[in-house]
Amino acid sequence: MLQNIDLDREWFEERLLERFVRYAKVHTTSDPHAEGTPSTERQWVLAKLLEQELKELGLKEVELTEYCNLVGRLPANIKTDADPVMFLAHMDTAPDFSGENVNPRIHADYDGGVIRLNDEYQLDPRDNPLLKDYLGDTVITTDGNTLLGADDKAGIAEIMTALEYLVEHPDISHGDVEVVFTPDEEIGKGTVKFPGDLVRSKFGFTLDGDTEGSYNAQCFNAFAIDVEFTGVMIHPGYARGEMVNAIAMASHFAAMLPGQETPEATDGDYGFYALREISGTMESAKLGIFIRDFSMDEITRRIAYLEQLGKTVEMKFPGSRVQISTTQRYLNLKQFLEGSPWVIETLEEAIRDTGMEPVQKSIRGGTDGARLSEMGFPTPNIFAGGLNFHSRFEWVGLRAMVRASKVVLNIIQRWSA
Repeated sequence: MLQNIDLDREWFEERLLERFVRYAKVHTTSDPHAEGTPSTERQWVLAKLLEQELKELGLKEVELTEYCNLVGRLPANIKTDADPVMFLAHMDTAPDFSGENVNPRIHADYDGGVIRLNDEYQLDPRDNPLLKDYLGDTVITTDGNTLLGADDKAGIAEIMTALEYLVEHPDISHGDVEVVFTPDEEIGKGTVKFPGDLVRSKFGFTLDGDTEGSYNAQCFNAFAIDVEFTGVMIHPGYARGEMVNAIAMASHFAAMLPGQETPEATDGDYGFYALREISGTMESAKLGIFIRDFSMDEITRRIAYLEQLGKTVEMKFPGSRVQISTTQRYLNLKQFLEGSPWVIETLEEAIRDTGMEPVQKSIRGGTDGARLSEMGFPTPNIFAGGLNFHSRFEWVGLRAMVRASKVVLNIIQRWSA
């Protein structure tokens, strides 16, 4: 019983809407400055809620690890030699914008006009042309004060609803299905404590993408750069010829970053430098920079450029010191998927089964799947339906969520056939 978009659509819409709104209201923002996993205690709230829900669905093998990774397994209802198939989504929301007191707004039978979020902010189809694709459907938005959390609670709701459908329809033949919900994806640590010892699957799919019908088999290479500036502190009243101001050093460094290679100036296949944080005093200051690019040659070039900027600043500020450290976050998953074409073939057919032609998009970001693919679990990314992530303008169409949940079911059935 492969799932087209209309089969049991009302059943899916009712459950997806209820689940997503309930999950979205749970505050799960991660913290890039925290050392432990999970980075915030509040992520446990959603993890325990999902743990209970998996058990209520009848899954016998459910484990919540000490690092807030939730693993569930729905056993096969047929004899099959097929490996288990794994679906993943992350529980945290981005620290870039408030995720506290999320109040989703439901716009049923959308009329194609401007959606007013509150007295100050609105979603205009002229700026968000994909809204027009949901004319007559249900659109879910924020109230203008927080992000929505479709990234990635839409993905969680889609996976959970697919599981419920399988449980309620035992006539659908399937092999073992594994689900994994991770913390801290938004701060690049979603797989730091990945429970590989609990997972039997050899491949998987994240549901963490955007537009309906799309999937991601290529993503950025991602590195975090920390730049430390050490100056010389002297009483400002007696500082002539003696003081070296670390804040001035950091400002000079930041000003030399190429303005045409920033997030706000690039799209498509172009990478960027992203200033993410600045802090310090006159004696010591720090800059945090993200560098992103699809090409590792370009990443190498960007790192070398930053190192040269450091030397330039040291020359301009005699007596100063600039130290640069580099941390790899994740690599382009394309290179890791090329050896497993059957994963993409299965995904594309599953999308076609719902009545839509699949579209491969290079994601200008990353997912847990990038790191998992590097670890030996080929894991492309499936659309979850949300748009304008990490902002007050985030929204998701309910039809897209229905289709995503059905793609999950179609993958399961195709893989088990």
